[in-house]
Amino acid sequence: MKNDQSVAIYFWLLFVPFFWGGAFVAAEHVITEIPPITAAAFRFGTAGILLLIFVLWQKKLDFTAIKKQWKALLLMAITGIFGYNIFFFIALDITSAINGSLIIATTPVLVTLGAVLFLGEVWNKQLGFGLILSLIGVIVVISKGSLQTLLSLEFNVGDLLFIGGLLSWVAHGLLGKMAMRDVSPVVTTTITTLIGSVFLFIVSLFDNSWGNIVDMSGQAWGEMVFMIICSSVIAFLLWNNGIKRIGASKSSIYMNLVPINTAWIAVVLYDSAITWTQIIGMIMVIAGVYFVTLHPYLKNKRRDKGTVPMSHLKSKGV
Repeated sequence: MKNDQSVAIYFWLLFVPFFWGGAFVAAEHVITEIPPITAAAFRFGTAGILLLIFVLWQKKLDFTAIKKQWKALLLMAITGIFGYNIFFFIALDITSAINGSLIIATTPVLVTLGAVLFLGEVWNKQLGFGLILSLIGVIVVISKGSLQTLLSLEFNVGDLLFIGGLLSWVAHGLLGKMAMRDVSPVVTTTITTLIGSVFLFIVSLFDNSWGNIVDMSGQAWGEMVFMIICSSVIAFLLWNNGIKRIGASKSSIYMNLVPINTAWIAVVLYDSAITWTQIIGMIMVIAGVYFVTLHPYLKNKRRDKGTVPMSHLKSKGV
């Protein structure tokens, strides 16, 4: 039963890049009606309140554990919820989405290196191969397989801000592994979401556009509900649970599936075009994720099945 629960997390984590990929598509329309920071503050604030209601109802708050890890929890909120969103949306106003996507695509590599250096997670050739294969696949998808697109990239201040967002998210993942040694994933998600949304709310006051939320279209409200329930509550719960269960390095590789999901969702819902080169890139990403996550598990399971206990051999007179 324990093995079944262990492998289940690998499949549950597939929903994280699906929901986050959908959030990119949904947010692209929502921010045409309300400013990005206001949208982020409303999204995470509402998600935090829903999570708090659930945690209080389930009586899951462990104040001793929270007090022990309050610094890590605070830093998680500042980096992953507040910092990442601030860096991301400001950078988008200065540089191209392609530049930003390529920079953010290095997240799994940096998280893995950080986990190996600071958290004692294990590095091996299979992990390295999967990371490189998946990263190349993401670059192919984002650039649409065009070498000219990559060579013509120009880097500016916006790219430095994207790097700030990248480092914020990496720190969020590594801090999460530390915090969840004592605090449960659901409480970690609740506290970091609430605290992060408070910081976002303060910054959003400068936009002076909270009154515009009630005037959003039906489509925008539907997209906002999706981002709150699926992309914030469910996705972050699964993400933090994944970091606790299988480690930051293996969980982070799922980030490379975000642009894949963004691409096909845009094709299905918004009639965007897709090329065969991008499809090949998607296959490379999926293969890379498989080699880092499921392949080691299935390999060990086959090896364990093929191992005959010594007691059994002795009983047969071997």
